[in-house]
Amino acid sequence: MNKIFDDAEQLNRFAAGKFVEIADEAIENRGQFTVALAGGSTPKSLYRLLASDEHENKVDWSKIFFFFGDERNVLPDNAESNFRMAYENLFEPLKIPDINISRWQTELKDASRTAEAYEKTLSKFFKTDFPNFDLMLLGMGDDGHTASLFPFTTALNETERIAVANPIEKLDTIRLTLTFPVINNARNVIFLVKGGDKAETLRQVLQGESQPEKYPSQRVKPINGNLLWLVDREAAGLLR
Repeated sequence: MNKIFDDAEQLNRFAAGKFVEIADEAIENRGQFTVALAGGSTPKSLYRLLASDEHENKVDWSKIFFFFGDERNVLPDNAESNFRMAYENLFEPLKIPDINISRWQTELKDASRTAEAYEKTLSKFFKTDFPNFDLMLLGMGDDGHTASLFPFTTALNETERIAVANPIEKLDTIRLTLTFPVINNARNVIFLVKGGDKAETLRQVLQGESQPEKYPSQRVKPINGNLLWLVDREAAGLLR
């Protein structure tokens, strides 16, 4: 399902409403709400909105458990850290306790060890082969990547691991990411996409031929969950 919004503010308000709706349903039915957060500028605006006076009392934050779909291999206080962004814009304003937050332990300074540690954390929490998040928030890069699953990288075809260290040759770096079996096991997956620079890629991902190695976002197909694309008018400009 795709929904198109005139601007980022409308997109974020709808996303905040869906966040609260899914959280309430999960807490009522399972006693807790598990969410894997995304990094980037669009989620940042959403997190600020969720932490605002308008939304802070709409959900029981004590029953929400936060995880991260991917992370840069930097210390948690680094400006590039997805954790730091979420901490400053969501966790700290809402005074979310540490026990409710599971981040990648990048202070281990070895990407493979960090990925293995996160797998253990997730396995212990969910007690299943693959985590079953209530909600997974995703972005999409202008190259079609999502989380840190970049085009033509080794992690795209991973079927047994929960989390991996993924070398990104074009960025000359290693990223940490959950894998597609985890993403596609979520009850709800929401993409947040904005900006005209992503219009052609979005057209290819949603309406072009199947090229999942080139456009990894095409691989997001929840097994038993809901998939929702929230897109601003500029990003949707080339959709039929």
